[in-house]
Amino acid sequence: MTATLRRTLLLLQAATALYVGVWAAAAPDSWWRSFPGAGHHWLPALGAYNEHLARDVGALYLALALVTLGAAARPADDFLVRLTAAAWLVFSVPHLAYHLGHLGHYPLADRWGNVLSLGLVTLVPAVLLAPRRAGRGASVSG
Repeated sequence: MTATLRRTLLLLQAATALYVGVWAAAAPDSWWRSFPGAGHHWLPALGAYNEHLARDVGALYLALALVTLGAAARPADDFLVRLTAAAWLVFSVPHLAYHLGHLGHYPLADRWGNVLSLGLVTLVPAVLLAPRRAGRGASVSG
């Protein structure tokens, strides 16, 4: 995998984290009622609003965004990119697993939206664990 592709994937991942993180941290009630936006409402179906939990989710996503942006600034740093990818997987695999088990109360379009969005957020870090392609002076390390 090239450093350019790594940077692109990291920036896309950071953008998703910033979208959720800023919204949940700054306006937790709005986030809870309206996420993911565009007229869809995924969170109220999962239980009662909890401001503390919503703000913590926002802070978690902001922390992931910060680390991911740091890795995007240094895409040739194999250790940093892989550590960032591993951190995302530690979060996103159980998150995806939970939601896969709780899709029954959503309309079909929202089921697909959950699976696709959470699937992509899990797939990107898995792809980032692939070795970086050597070339143009780059070397693959550990």
